[in-house]
Amino acid sequence: MITAQSLSPKEIVSELDKYIVGQADAKRSVAIALRNRWRRQQVPSPLREEIAPKNIIMIGPTGVGKTEIARRLATLAQSPFFKVEASKFTEVGYVGRDVESMIRDLVEIAITMVKKEEKERLEGVAAANAEERILDILLPPVSASAEQSSDYDMDAMVAGTIHLPAEQGKAEDSTREKFRDMLRNGKLDDREIELDLTESQSMPMVEIMTTSGMEDMQSNLQDAFSKIFPKKKKKLKIKIPEALSGLTREEMERLIDMDKVTKEALKRTEESGIIFLDEIDKVATQRSGGHGPEVSREGVQRDLLPIVEGSTVTTKYGMVKTDHILFIASGAFHMSKPSDLIPELQGRFPIRVELHSLGKDEFVRIMTEPESALVKQYVAMMATEGIELVFEKDGIEELAAIAVEVNEQTEEIGARRLHTVMERVLDDLSFTASDRDDKRFVVTAEYVKEKLRDVVEDRDLSRFIL
Repeated sequence: MITAQSLSPKEIVSELDKYIVGQADAKRSVAIALRNRWRRQQVPSPLREEIAPKNIIMIGPTGVGKTEIARRLATLAQSPFFKVEASKFTEVGYVGRDVESMIRDLVEIAITMVKKEEKERLEGVAAANAEERILDILLPPVSASAEQSSDYDMDAMVAGTIHLPAEQGKAEDSTREKFRDMLRNGKLDDREIELDLTESQSMPMVEIMTTSGMEDMQSNLQDAFSKIFPKKKKKLKIKIPEALSGLTREEMERLIDMDKVTKEALKRTEESGIIFLDEIDKVATQRSGGHGPEVSREGVQRDLLPIVEGSTVTTKYGMVKTDHILFIASGAFHMSKPSDLIPELQGRFPIRVELHSLGKDEFVRIMTEPESALVKQYVAMMATEGIELVFEKDGIEELAAIAVEVNEQTEEIGARRLHTVMERVLDDLSFTASDRDDKRFVVTAEYVKEKLRDVVEDRDLSRFIL
């Protein structure tokens, strides 16, 4: 797998180009920020600890790729990534989320990421152990004939002072291997066995709405109770494939070293975590207006400041330093501007990059070029119904032109408009696909105009439908 550690900024931009059209300036900024992380790791201590990440503010309307750039960057870097709207936070003392919760959420994501990697690494061992447990149930090590025989003292056999004859041991091994082959070939899938499986215990869901710092109480209580009360075993009679799956999960949980997982997750959070702060403009105070700041707006900024500057946050897995977490903020800044943020917070986001509105040419590329392009998605979905969906070049261009027109006439929502327009055009096909006799469907410019003419011409109607 390609990792960001092995990529230059140009190569990082090239990887982002596979999924995101345009916005070269933004891609360049995040590529430099990601490469600087690798450079920092190569710098010897103690200077390495003094090098802070260069946080970024992306400025641009919705639907131009701000979130997607950050998300793809995190995937490329294999870093813990958490997206949160700044408008969800409240000042300390008010009911709602406190800013430290995003660090705790980032740690949870890192724990899940590392645990998944451990599961993939131990998958073979867990499956082999589960297979042995199934075989022990199907064919106990000490055969029933040996238990019933009076020639052997069972207590002495268990103690290991008397052994079965070599011939019988070989026979048992041969029988076990035959059962193993049958198990792997699926010949025992219809057979039911009885076994004890760990029962997953669910705690009652209680939502706690109180002052900041208390929102993790439910999670902490669940963890505490799970440690106090041992997990129950439940005797089940199930078919072998289900038993194999359940025992594999049990073995996986037993094999995973959670101390090791936690240590690695905390390290990744501190060294390579990325937090995407969306809607940062919603907590900016409009200094030029005649009205005072809304409740807690500036307070949220002051609460964010120590987290972005670098502080230590307490989580249930341990202490986390935020000094080297990369923060990428974004906002449309229609009603405010970056300079409306408090000066201290502005200083912690030294890189500012503007993302531009998308036009017809960009929309055409968005629908066709990326690896997960919209046209490719619809073609693949219709193929599941046995229908060959074909988009003519002029049809794609007409879709793009209408999306741009509606954006200009109503609200600018960027590339998200393409989803709305595409759904409207393919509405009839999506509804009748499973019953159609004609297995080829072509989308032309004429068809697009026919489906959207009335809606586009009626501006009031387009506000509701497109």
